[in-house]
Amino acid sequence: MSETGQQRPPQRRSWGSRLVVLVPALWLAAFFLVPFLIVLKISLSQTAIAQPPYLPVLDLAAGWQGFREFIAGLSLESYAMLASDSLYLASYLRSLEIAALSTMMLLLVGYPIAYGIARAPRRAQTVLVMLIVLPFLTAFLIRIYAWINILQRDGLLNDMLLALGLVREPLTWLSTDTAIYIGIVYSYLPFMVLPLYASLERMDETLLEAAADLGCPWWKAFWLVTVPLSLPGVIAGALLCFIPIAGEFVIPDLLGGSDTLMIGQTLWTEFFANKDWPVASAVAVALLLILLVPIVIYQHLQMRALEDR
Repeated sequence: MSETGQQRPPQRRSWGSRLVVLVPALWLAAFFLVPFLIVLKISLSQTAIAQPPYLPVLDLAAGWQGFREFIAGLSLESYAMLASDSLYLASYLRSLEIAALSTMMLLLVGYPIAYGIARAPRRAQTVLVMLIVLPFLTAFLIRIYAWINILQRDGLLNDMLLALGLVREPLTWLSTDTAIYIGIVYSYLPFMVLPLYASLERMDETLLEAAADLGCPWWKAFWLVTVPLSLPGVIAGALLCFIPIAGEFVIPDLLGGSDTLMIGQTLWTEFFANKDWPVASAVAVALLLILLVPIVIYQHLQMRALEDR
C-alpha cells in the first residue's frame, strides 16, 4: 500500500484537551462522589452517643483487623426503618406531590413569559431577561421573609384585596399550601423561563410563516410547530425545577404550616433535633436515588433521539 493508503496512527491527545476533561471529572469526584460516599457510609452505620454520633468508625491504626471489624459493623437498619415508618413515606410522597404541582405551575406561568421575551424586539430581550434574573440579586432568605410580610393576615396582599372590595375580611394565606406554592413559583421561575427562552429564541420563525402560508391557524401552528421545537427547553426547565423543589426546606418551613412535612424538613429534624445521623443519611441517599430516576429517563430519551437522527 502507498503512504496515502496506509492508516494514520491515532493522534495523541494534547495535555490541554486532557485537562479539559480531567478538571470537571476531578471536580465531580471531590464535591459529589466523595461526599456521597461519606453520606452512604454514615447511612450504613448505627446511632451512638459519641463523637461522631455513629458507629462503626474506621481505625486505620488497627490495620486489616480494624478494617474487617469496620465492614462487619455496617448494617441496613436505617433503610429498614425508612421502610417500616410511614412518616418517611408520607414525607417523600408529599415532597414529590409539591414538586410535581409546582413544576406544572412554573411551566404554565413561565412558558408565556419565555415566549413573549423570545418574540420581543432584539433590543428589548436583554432587558426582559435581566428583569427575570433581577430578584436573584437579593438574598434568598430576604425574599422569603418579604413574602411572609406580604402574606400575613395584616399584610400587603390582604390590604390590597380589602381596598379593591374583593374580600370582606382578611384571608389566611400564611402557613398554608397556597403560600408554599407562591413562594416556590416565585423563587424558581427563572430556572423555568431561561431554558424555555433559550429554546424558543433559537427557533426558525420561517417554519411558522410556512405553516401560515399553508392555511394553518396560529393556535394549531403553535401546538404543532412551536411546542415540539421547545420540548428540550421544557424538559430542561422541568428538571431544573423539580429536582431542587423536591428537597426544598426553607420555603415550606417558613411559609408552610405544621402539617406540611416535606423530606427536607424531615432531614433537618433527624440531623439536628434527633441527632440520628444514620437515619438522616439514609433519607438523603434514598432521596438522591429517587431523583436520579427522571434524570436517567431524560438521558435515555436523549440517546434515543440522537440514534433516530
